[in-house]
Amino acid sequence: MIARRSFEIRSFEISRSFETWAVISGSLLAGAAYAWFAGEDINWDWRNYHDYNAFALINGRYDQDVAPAGIHTFLNPLAYLPAYLLRHHVAAPYWGMLLGAIHGLNLALIYWFSRLVLNGAASALTIAAAVVIAAFGPMTLSEVGTSFADILTALPVIAGLGLIVSANARHRTRHLVAGILIGAAVGLKLTNMVFFLGAAASLLFAARPLMALSFFSIGGAIGGLGTGGAWAWTLWQQFGNPLFPFYNTIFRSSEAPLMTMADGRFLPHNLWDAATYPFYWLIGDHRSSEGPFRDPRFAILFVLFAANAGASLLYKIRVFARRDKQFLLFFAVAYGTWLFTFSIHRYAVALELLSAPLIVLLLSRLLRALQYESPRTDRLPRSNLAALAAAAAIALWSQSADWSRRPWSDPYQPLLSGALLNPAAYVLIEKAVGYIVPLLPSDSRAYQLADILLPIVPGGSLDRRVRSGLAKPPPGGVWALHLRGSPPRQNLLDDYGLQFDASRSCETIPGAAGVDIEACPLIAASQARPPLASVEPDKR
Repeated sequence: MIARRSFEIRSFEISRSFETWAVISGSLLAGAAYAWFAGEDINWDWRNYHDYNAFALINGRYDQDVAPAGIHTFLNPLAYLPAYLLRHHVAAPYWGMLLGAIHGLNLALIYWFSRLVLNGAASALTIAAAVVIAAFGPMTLSEVGTSFADILTALPVIAGLGLIVSANARHRTRHLVAGILIGAAVGLKLTNMVFFLGAAASLLFAARPLMALSFFSIGGAIGGLGTGGAWAWTLWQQFGNPLFPFYNTIFRSSEAPLMTMADGRFLPHNLWDAATYPFYWLIGDHRSSEGPFRDPRFAILFVLFAANAGASLLYKIRVFARRDKQFLLFFAVAYGTWLFTFSIHRYAVALELLSAPLIVLLLSRLLRALQYESPRTDRLPRSNLAALAAAAAIALWSQSADWSRRPWSDPYQPLLSGALLNPAAYVLIEKAVGYIVPLLPSDSRAYQLADILLPIVPGGSLDRRVRSGLAKPPPGGVWALHLRGSPPRQNLLDDYGLQFDASRSCETIPGAAGVDIEACPLIAASQARPPLASVEPDKR
């Protein structure tokens, strides 16, 4: 009897291990396949700062160039290293597929997380439904195989939350590690702070809230300093602001305007507007994003939560278990903070992924409540059918966003003309052309003059660096970079005593997104030849 029991346990462990590795392998393959299908990433942020920031970190360019990507130059570059290293050291399309495979691991985490939170309602079908809902998320799909950090940092956020909801009163280490993971996500990308706040709020329903919050906070400090501490220290030493140029009304660096820098384009106008956002997304109104998408997830969550609350009041039963409440409070706090701080849909990729198990959870709890059953009752067969139907409907209705891609049959591999092969000083008078800087000769220098949010302060250290570099440029001289077809912006050059050299022609650098880059030679205004005056013929 004992031998048989041991055999059954061993068989179960082998089966579970095989299932885990099958899910991980399937997630990797799904991400790689979608990245191959979608094409090469050429999103605007990659063209502006994703590629440049990683390049500058590796090559020590931050104390030589001056903000080629404008205000975004000063964001933590660590989050963009994986995409940069793969793109520049692995051939196409394999670099994109490898990056997509990494992003695909989010589905494996959703599978694991769903097993945790669904508990008694967990079955092969309900878990599969959650994974399908997550896999077809509009923002999730749009970022698979791209340089965006949102989908990459969703990995530690989901893992950290999973540790929180699986912990009991004895699991102090889980809260510590959860803090490290989510804190590391914040250090890499500050907008992830909304998830840290949501996770901290969820600990109010922990078995021992004070202990859990203490260990989580310690872990958060470790994780945040581990991924963002060195970068914050660099900014503090150079500019006196560890978050430069943001929050400069607090730190008051002389190199940035004393103003609040925030993108308020997508914020709701009032509480009613905020409440209706999910229903706008349902019908394809993309007021939280630059490009179109359609997403029913958040509207369904609103309806399901309201239905569960109504059933709880009507039947006077306890619908949610403690773990459910932790998950719900995390989601509500993170979503609300995101909505009223950014409302930029890309920043909510982690919530989009986590909405999948939450939809299945709320659906199963509602069906159980309608049958007057306890939250501890085993799963119901009808939960499987309802979850599968919801997953199919959501997947079919969802429409992915698009941040620009090009076919893998035509990968971006530009060649520079002979005139640009010598190191030179380049002034950037338009965005986004930061992705061209890594293509230039290694001793070249790049200075951005066109950023509206972060104009170069006259007499500051950045201004002095620009003037010094232009006074003694590398052998190739001084050039201006801008998008072809754009009017020349001579006003940006006037402060530095430069003007376009009409005696030489501009060079063209093929652009990644269908618009080429022009490199036009510049000369000192004092060296320019005055136009010949027209002379009236002598009529005597």
